Amino acid sequence: MTKVLVIESSKSIRNTLKERLEYEGYSVESLPSYDQADLQVQRLRFDVVICDRLDGKLPNGVPFIYLSSDPSVEAAVGSVKAGASDFIAKPIDMNHLLGAIRKIDGGAAAPQPAAKSASVRRTRRQTVEPIIGESPQILHVKHLIDKVAPSMARVLITGSNGTGKELVAHWLHAKSARADAPFVEVNCAAIPSELIESELFGHEKGAFTSAVKQRKGKFEQADGGTLFMDEIGDMSLPAQAKVLRALQENKISRVGSDRDLDVDVRVIAATNKNLREEIAAGRFREDLYHRLSVIMIHVPALCDRREDIPLLVRHFIASICDEYDIPVKEMEPEAVAELQAMPWSGNIRELRNVIERLIILSGDTITLEDTLTYAAGTDLATVFDRRTA
Repeated sequence: MTKVLVIESSKSIRNTLKERLEYEGYSVESLPSYDQADLQVQRLRFDVVICDRLDGKLPNGVPFIYLSSDPSVEAAVGSVKAGASDFIAKPIDMNHLLGAIRKIDGGAAAPQPAAKSASVRRTRRQTVEPIIGESPQILHVKHLIDKVAPSMARVLITGSNGTGKELVAHWLHAKSARADAPFVEVNCAAIPSELIESELFGHEKGAFTSAVKQRKGKFEQADGGTLFMDEIGDMSLPAQAKVLRALQENKISRVGSDRDLDVDVRVIAATNKNLREEIAAGRFREDLYHRLSVIMIHVPALCDRREDIPLLVRHFIASICDEYDIPVKEMEPEAVAELQAMPWSGNIRELRNVIERLIILSGDTITLEDTLTYAAGTDLATVFDRRTA
């Protein structure tokens, strides 16, 4: 199997390359710096190196592909003179990159791992965004995911809106033995109370006026896999009773049916509410709470892990620029510091929206002035009037 070493300073690009190349059947090691690469090449032999710098120390005799943020002809010529086997400008054309690897590897066709490797199939079916951050709070969340995911335990994820509870649920599924099975989501707050039972458990034809045909509910759709019940604190009490029965007996019955159906589902729930307070107010069943909260994972608010904001900013800039198919923009350190000082009531979701706004409205470099002008969501017409006055 062809062994590929990826040396790339951007964590998001590094993770994307590793995931895609492993899906294609390559053995991949990814590192952020050449210092770490020196140690790695002493331990393993690589066939191809993919790197984002020309001034680093590369393994002797190993062909390398240069990834550049500069798409100019001069940059391409310079990389060839430095010994690169191929030059690829960012954002990366994966077809070009795969072709370059195959050319180095003697023109062989890419490996065909899909029928052989369950781990590769899992990567393809369950592509999950990385959890960005190195703060103690987020490292604790990652640790809990690693410990809990392989088990069958139910998990209750808590945290404010926009903190990334859904992402935690995805990783619990992706790192579990059910990763090749369905991951089914239901937002309990988005479904009217009179329809939630039909949404979860399905219904028979004629069960109610609009039930023109039989329909499987989310529990059946998730059979063998994971059901993620988001905002479960907004579920009606009658629906809570049925969910409790499903968890106790691993059985459900469709609306309008008296026949029980066996289901094998791991339930992960999430809420932005304090369920203890909801129980005290009579709005949430205490027995259901105890069924759901075998393991509890609290996702911290962004204001409680401000040291992660620079990492999140770099990740969002790289991913959003890739979506827009434009060169990755730089951001002034003062602008990043300004973002770190903001309150972020909307948490990660709000930060991503702000970064996308800054990418659209700024020049090649996102400045402190851009951040002060646009980050707070100022009406753009007001900004235009002020600047043209």
